[in-house]
Amino acid sequence: MRIPRLPAVTALVAAVVLVGSTAASALGPTAEQRLDGTIVVAGNTCGWTNARTSADPPNALSVDRTSINTPGGNLSCAGGITATLNNNPAFTFDDTAGTAKADLIDITGKMSFISCRYKATNTVWNRDGATRKYVNQAFTAVKTSGSFLCPGSVTTAAGDASMLFH
Repeated sequence: MRIPRLPAVTALVAAVVLVGSTAASALGPTAEQRLDGTIVVAGNTCGWTNARTSADPPNALSVDRTSINTPGGNLSCAGGITATLNNNPAFTFDDTAGTAKADLIDITGKMSFISCRYKATNTVWNRDGATRKYVNQAFTAVKTSGSFLCPGSVTTAAGDASMLFH
């Protein structure tokens, strides 16, 4: 029996939650209160479009996980991986520093019969120029439950996830 590449699954899971941080609209207030996100881990890409947020940046906001997860959202991953966001991440923005911070990202990833749940706290995202696109700084997500085959933690490299608020 071939065992799936678990580090890719767990890293992808951690990264998917952070995907919410890429934005490409102008720095001024936006009107749609939407978020698109992508993440690439071990060559696999996960992404979604048009997730709902509670406000527009630079106001503090939360992301509605039901508008990301299927069936209400369109989160999808390549490479046979599925992912679910378990919380509504809260974001704060520092426009002077050009950063955003997510309080908690809680995600479960599954590949075949193996399920792994990870949490990352206080992740920091860098704004891309004068847009509302944000790209992640490196972060580590810690396993909170799942198969013994899941690594205890996974690290997402800087630039592997992005969010676009619009």
